[in-house]
Amino acid sequence: MMNMFFTGRLILPLGLFAFSSQLHARGGERPNVIFILADDYGWNDLSCMGSKYYETPNLDRLAKHGVKFTNAYAACQVSSPSRASIMTGKYTPRHGITDWIGEKSGEAWRTMERHNKLLPADYTWNLPAEEYTLAECLRDNGYTTFIAGKWHLGEKGSWPEDHGFEINKGGWTNGSPKGGYFVPYQNPKLSDGPAGENLSMRLSNETVDFMREHKKRNKKKPFFAYLSFYAVHGPIQTTQENWNYFRNKAEKAGIKENGFVVDRTLPVRQTQDNPVYAGLIKQMDDAIGAVLDAVEEMGLDENTLIVFTSDNGGVTSGDAYSSSLLPLRGGKGRQWEGGIRVPLLMQYPGCTAGAVCDVPVIGTDFYPTILDFAGLSAVPEQHRDGVSLVPVVRDGKTPDRSLFWHYPHYGNQGGEPSSIIRRGDWKLIYYYEDQRCELYNLAMDISESEPLNIQYPEKVRELKTLLDAWLIEVDAKLPVADSEYNPLKEAQVKLTWRTAVLQKQEKLRKQMLSPDWKPNKDWWGSMVTID
Repeated sequence: MMNMFFTGRLILPLGLFAFSSQLHARGGERPNVIFILADDYGWNDLSCMGSKYYETPNLDRLAKHGVKFTNAYAACQVSSPSRASIMTGKYTPRHGITDWIGEKSGEAWRTMERHNKLLPADYTWNLPAEEYTLAECLRDNGYTTFIAGKWHLGEKGSWPEDHGFEINKGGWTNGSPKGGYFVPYQNPKLSDGPAGENLSMRLSNETVDFMREHKKRNKKKPFFAYLSFYAVHGPIQTTQENWNYFRNKAEKAGIKENGFVVDRTLPVRQTQDNPVYAGLIKQMDDAIGAVLDAVEEMGLDENTLIVFTSDNGGVTSGDAYSSSLLPLRGGKGRQWEGGIRVPLLMQYPGCTAGAVCDVPVIGTDFYPTILDFAGLSAVPEQHRDGVSLVPVVRDGKTPDRSLFWHYPHYGNQGGEPSSIIRRGDWKLIYYYEDQRCELYNLAMDISESEPLNIQYPEKVRELKTLLDAWLIEVDAKLPVADSEYNPLKEAQVKLTWRTAVLQKQEKLRKQMLSPDWKPNKDWWGSMVTID
């Protein structure tokens, strides 16, 4: 199955050489950097990654002109830790943010009434001030730094402007769009626009305005623009026009009777047929298109690195139960590939258009990669868990390393406290509840359908030894047994998930696909009426 998606090589032999010589020809000008980060956007929630339902012409355009990575990973299965790793170049236990900021941990977890066996580990609630972020490093090397959109890395005092961003449009404490995707936004760092304005396009327009103003005032100075969409995080919302279009598309394709199965904990969506989510994706893609158009119009494509990725896997369980990532198992919050594997596209001057890279890479790699592209010195004591991808895209080299994840928490999408190692095609998941391991070979079984522990006991021991050593090295905090654990109460919670929650989600799915469905009155936002 894997061969359907992976080429097994990188078709990009001379891309970076062309880029480097072009910089030299331009007198050593530093390249601009546009880093576009989607929220909760799945590995195959793009047309260019295989979706037949969602429509992403602008992301497809980025893939067509750039490099598509098929084995890219977020540093965590939930947002705040992953975002902190992008900013710091460190694995989550090193910077201390191991869960989304705001979630309960320790004894406070009992108030969630999940009645789990373990109390999740405590974690850091603000990006530590001592971290020398990517934005700070670029600012200190002559870049103008700008953010539009989601931050979710701490309370006031730990907002973007406290970590290297000179201009902040919309980045603050909250991880979801407090006012939804249409005005009023209820965002203290983003003024409201006219009635019906869409949040994704507003963030795009802010980014374009910044680029235009920067070019006018600072012709020789490079910029770092971090366009961090709140989309496609819940609450999922779109226009009536978009909903109608994608509802009709789902109906023409044939609406399946059932859309969910229970996978160990919560129901998991098996179908890409959510018309509201599809519309939300379209809104984000339209906004990305506006940025790409502006880059070309201003001639910035001659000297700009553009990166697009997601902070974690798509939502298949919990939250809005938005999407299906099959053949990947699970989604956001979960320890399987659907939770951590994400889309990654990169476009830069001189790259081989349409190249595909299947080398495993991770979110900690962006910091050293961007410095390398910019011709800046590495900061190895800071981005200690990342490697530059320049040798990967230039020479097709595969770094000799293991990738690691640590999530000592219960995800509200059904995830379980666990740690993970991937080395080559092998992946081992270690579960803290019962100290069991699951071994998979992703080349043979991308869906992680059948553990290979019995067939390969030596590989289990090898990877578990490497994982244990890493956990010690990074001083990882671990969950602890809950002395008040009640297995009968936990069983009742899980029974509710397998029955009432499953039934509710199946009902909501059918309602959203019904021709006469009416959402809440306060969020269409578009003023469009469909007769």
